[in-house]
Amino acid sequence: MRAHLSFGRNGLEVELPPGFNYKFLEARSAAPLADEAGAIAEALDAPIGAPPLEVLARGKKSAAISVCDITRPVPYRRLLPPLLERLERAGVPRDSILILIATGLHRLATESEVFEILGAEIASTYRWGNHNARDLSGHRYLGLSSSGTPVYIDERFVSADLRLTAGLIEPHMMLGFSGGRKLVVPGQAARETILVLHSPKFMRDPRAVEGSVEGNPLHEEMLEIARMAGQDFILDVALDRGRKVAGVFAGDPVEAHRRGAQFVSRVMLETLEQRVDAVITTGAGYPLDLTFYQSVKGIISAAHILKSGGKVVLLGACEEGPGAPEFREMLKQFPSPEPFLDHIEKAPVVIDQWQIEKLALAIRQTEVFYYVPGLPAEYYPTLWGTAYPTAAAAIEAMTGQLAPGATVAVVAEGPYVLAKVAHAG
Repeated sequence: MRAHLSFGRNGLEVELPPGFNYKFLEARSAAPLADEAGAIAEALDAPIGAPPLEVLARGKKSAAISVCDITRPVPYRRLLPPLLERLERAGVPRDSILILIATGLHRLATESEVFEILGAEIASTYRWGNHNARDLSGHRYLGLSSSGTPVYIDERFVSADLRLTAGLIEPHMMLGFSGGRKLVVPGQAARETILVLHSPKFMRDPRAVEGSVEGNPLHEEMLEIARMAGQDFILDVALDRGRKVAGVFAGDPVEAHRRGAQFVSRVMLETLEQRVDAVITTGAGYPLDLTFYQSVKGIISAAHILKSGGKVVLLGACEEGPGAPEFREMLKQFPSPEPFLDHIEKAPVVIDQWQIEKLALAIRQTEVFYYVPGLPAEYYPTLWGTAYPTAAAAIEAMTGQLAPGATVAVVAEGPYVLAKVAHAG
């Protein structure tokens, strides 16, 4: 039996060994919108819980728009033109509109990436810039959140008369869903803010998981910070499996995002009756699997449907290698999850430790088999699993340890699949 999996830019065909009970979990979605342009226009002109964007923008002298970096497939070339058109019709001067790449603690976007994200016409016509979380001087201190988080947000964003965000609502491994407030924090936040939000205080809370916002303390904290930053209006989309727009949610940052998260949860959720013996998953293909840092989200998602002691194959292209410098260093330091978890519980928070922390929590009782060809071999000894030279070798090694008839979930689009177990036993 063959399966096509999301991997890099072109996908990957794999042969699944016979003798097992395969369950194919798909990134379910609504059908793509028949009139995408019309839906975007309607969302901007009749938004959720807010005045029409053009009305909201009247009298404003400047606007800042926070957008995702290259790791998210947001269709900005179709999303931004109608938004920009309404800002200018309302009287906001074109040279006073700034598009800010919400990098959070990711690396800065290159000029060629910005042209890919925004399209040549917008990138060459409007002002744009990178958020740089490591430059504290470029941020404004807004005070402490109610739980004590120091809030620093990009000065260019908070100083604009109108503060907009445009992004993608999809499952997020600790925030429940992306989009909305995430384009402010961590998107436009300083390192000093981001490190607190990604400390064990939030990372180990069992409510800080994908697909859940009710009672999620990290979601609530970020909503508060977005309000402190003055987020005025959001324009978020949900995508179908072919990455076409399936839903548009614009307006009040809280209400519009809630509506979008409900939509995504309703159309994406896959439910299994019981946990599975093994999972074959991916980093969801380009652009999410550009780095190992992003690809491990496939494992973190798989852990929710896996039996204790189960096995996972992760396939991720990792064309750009491991990820940021801090993540690279941590990958090499700890031979197993438990020493890492013990260490960070007492030590000051370090950039990117949260991704490894979520991975460690997910695989403490799991065996992982990797095919990550873009990751240099120097990292293999401390992957908390075994790396193989081909996808076939990784799958063969994993299935070779399973009993005949074992149940194997095949998750072609990795973390883009929102799955849960009806009976957790």
